[in-house]
Amino acid sequence: MTDEFKDLKDALRNEGPISPRKEARDLAIDKAMHAFDEKNTSAAKGIGIGNRLMGTAIAAYQILIGRRSMNMRLTPALAGGASLSALLLVILSTSYLQNNFEDAKTIPDGLASRQPTPSPQKEAVEERVFAELRPSENDHLTEESAIVFADPALPSASAGLPSTAAEPTMMAPSINPSPIIAFDAAPGAVGVGHSSAPAEAKRRFMIQSFDADQQAQGFYQDQGRDEFSTIKTNPIKLVSEEPVSTFSIDVDTASYSFIRASLNNNVLPQKDAVRVEELINYFPYDYARPDDTSVPFKAGISVYPAPWNDERKLIHIGIKGYELQGLEKPASNLVFLLDTSGSMDAPNKLPLVQNAMKLVLDSLKPDDTIAIVTYAGSAGTVLEATPVKDKAKILRALDNLHSGGSTAGAEGIRQAYQLAEQNFREKGVNRVILATDGDFNVGVSSDEELKSYIERKRQTGVYLSVLGFGTGNYNDALMQTLAQNGNGNAAYIDSLNEARKVLVEEAGSTLFTIARDVKIQVEFNPATVSEYRLIGYETRLLNREDFNNDKVDAGDIGSGHAVTAIYEITPTGSDAGLIDDLRYSTSDALASPSATSGEYGFLKMRYKLPDESTSKLVSTPITNDKEYSSVEEAPNEARFATAVAGFGQLLRDGRYTGSYALDDVIDLAKSAKGEDEFGYRAEFINLVRLSKSVAAIAPLDAEHSVSPTQP
Repeated sequence: MTDEFKDLKDALRNEGPISPRKEARDLAIDKAMHAFDEKNTSAAKGIGIGNRLMGTAIAAYQILIGRRSMNMRLTPALAGGASLSALLLVILSTSYLQNNFEDAKTIPDGLASRQPTPSPQKEAVEERVFAELRPSENDHLTEESAIVFADPALPSASAGLPSTAAEPTMMAPSINPSPIIAFDAAPGAVGVGHSSAPAEAKRRFMIQSFDADQQAQGFYQDQGRDEFSTIKTNPIKLVSEEPVSTFSIDVDTASYSFIRASLNNNVLPQKDAVRVEELINYFPYDYARPDDTSVPFKAGISVYPAPWNDERKLIHIGIKGYELQGLEKPASNLVFLLDTSGSMDAPNKLPLVQNAMKLVLDSLKPDDTIAIVTYAGSAGTVLEATPVKDKAKILRALDNLHSGGSTAGAEGIRQAYQLAEQNFREKGVNRVILATDGDFNVGVSSDEELKSYIERKRQTGVYLSVLGFGTGNYNDALMQTLAQNGNGNAAYIDSLNEARKVLVEEAGSTLFTIARDVKIQVEFNPATVSEYRLIGYETRLLNREDFNNDKVDAGDIGSGHAVTAIYEITPTGSDAGLIDDLRYSTSDALASPSATSGEYGFLKMRYKLPDESTSKLVSTPITNDKEYSSVEEAPNEARFATAVAGFGQLLRDGRYTGSYALDDVIDLAKSAKGEDEFGYRAEFINLVRLSKSVAAIAPLDAEHSVSPTQP
């Protein structure tokens, strides 16, 4: 056999360049596709390892016989023989790899149950990859050409195909291979990463798009079923008619990360997905901290012109919570309530949930406890309360989770609360952490019923935090209802980095409450302010009388948390007002200057300490000595928050921002980026850039949309 290959090689070297016959190429393609169909007619379906490598082998074969000029001449018979030889080489090698891999039984237990369903779009995807990978007419293949399949995570220095070998050497694939196809490697150094000439390097491609398409098509996906509560943008109000504004603070961040996921998927988020206060409060801010623990937070105030209308002003209120140190952190009793229903069968759902929950362990003390409850068609306890020091046991429980069935979320919530109450820690953190896409379809599932249940349960001292996952079927409306009424916070996890931010970097503010039921009330001075509007917080507005009513629930502040609120005001006498004066007004508030003419308003905040039921009051005037003459002179933190507020308003409707544009947002954010230790602000600037070019609505994908037969 070796002599035959040597003779063939010598014959090829001595021939001049010709193009292969069309008949030979068509015959080879037909045989390749026939072999593929025959191989997979009775085989297990999906995008398992063997199937994906088979498809890649065929793609590589088609490239070899595709349109190109060859640096050799063959007789017609030899051309056909060479084509068939190449076909046989690819098919045998791929079959060999597939069979050997299966015989080795290297697929972990449980992987088969999670293998995706077949993709009817396979041929279209392959054709696109073929077109991208074919060499151009001006490129040349040499006799040392080779095809190597490799896992890029493995070393490639020893991977290669000797020029006289009968078959290519196949590198063992990983469980989730991302093949690399390498062409025209230099003699003696055939393999991935060893090509030297520019023309040769151009022919090496990573099939990332192919792998991503295949992976995405294999999992359960919905489209267009995300649910958000309807939000009506806060209107402008006359100080003479309604001088007092009252709202509950909000430390949720779910809206920002959902918007990021939408933009990264090349589509603008729906308007009601944009809660401006959650965009603003996503970022850490270096506000002044409390001087001591007697008051758990401190408020700073800045006043400066609005960047979208310099005739109006912004009042920026920045609140910073006291940060608990290690020994001050109370003991924790946490229950992970994890959605394992069929709708969670996607890479950005249950697998991400499992890894996110593992990160929580890094922020806890050895004697803190973790319990796990899961729910699908029914609910059950997977892990009783277990000390964090027994980390291996907790990790095993998480690793053994699988998705399937309908969504008995209400029953899961009931069991999780029961487990948390059984292991209740006095003066400690007792919290249920719910991770789900929000699709409750078995048992109690209406927002109002669940809200009532959660409201009663928070009286036991067990609170609820909610982590949202996935798109297409994400029920944000329900998540917000649960978090707001469970004395907890809501976050949306679109990546492991976001999980680390929420559950590790911000663990103190997520888990350890330093002030409960925090309410803000601002009374505006009609002598200096004619109109105002609160930017965001539409879902957190309170009645004026709710401020002094300790029975009315409000938001909580966690250890070290920063909270931001921004009002836009129209100074008295300004031509920028949008509401005309009344013809028959009897108000004499503006008749003469008052003793408080140096104040724009008066800020009051009520809060409860974690173990107390009676609120405390702190207050401060909003005076003109906190005013800056231009946006550029305002503090960095206030300016960056303003840029985020501008972006949020533009995403919603831009009703009050005039000609302010996304480029203006970028310029302001860049000037106020500051140190940006974790890169969050740089990421924001890139998202604003991205939003300039994304589609207004995602195209309907029949393969990914829900069908009556899906879970």
